[in-house]
Amino acid sequence: MELDVKTYNLPQNPKTLIFDIDSTLYTNAAYAFEQVDCQVRQFARDRGITADEARRMVADYRKKFAANNNGKKISLGNVLLAFGIPIEQSVEWRKTLMEPADFLKRDERLIQTLRELQKSYKLICVTNNPVFTARKTLEAIGISEFFPEIVGLDTCLKSKPALEPFEKACELTQTQPKDCIAIGDRYDMDIALPLEMGMGGILVTGVEEVYELEAGRYGAAFEPR
Repeated sequence: MELDVKTYNLPQNPKTLIFDIDSTLYTNAAYAFEQVDCQVRQFARDRGITADEARRMVADYRKKFAANNNGKKISLGNVLLAFGIPIEQSVEWRKTLMEPADFLKRDERLIQTLRELQKSYKLICVTNNPVFTARKTLEAIGISEFFPEIVGLDTCLKSKPALEPFEKACELTQTQPKDCIAIGDRYDMDIALPLEMGMGGILVTGVEEVYELEAGRYGAAFEPR
């Protein structure tokens, strides 16, 4: 399979791998869409507008944001915040509206990959979903045991990209940024800020590329120790 992985500033001897979850530790287009759309539909209900009107509002805001910020993307949590929806409300919506087990299933190959990586690295997740929802996602895939800590939207009440979630990941794993690698599917959300902090980064397009970490496909950082 042809991989479309991009690596950035990988440390020679990393200690901690910081994983995004959604569309990184699984590949499921239907669930990726529903996670966003269920919140947009709830926003529409609260505003008394149609779902299509709400979708247009979100799309237009994201387009304007990108035009004013050199093409950068913005998270849905921050879009809703701009529309007057507090992060705390986004947390509650994500807890009640999302059911990962309806879309995801146990991933034996990812389980094996993480089992091997755990022998050499500390593993932690940083996600824009609340910890409750994130934990259900990891349980549906069968990988919860590999991530004793999750930094979620309700941990710092900050949506990626923000310093606080990544700083918290370093604190929880007792690791300096220079010894961490951030792994995710969105450069602006998951990779750009960690690079500014001094971390390495791996940009993937889905779990198929995460499988290759254990195989050492991405350089000396992932050679067996």
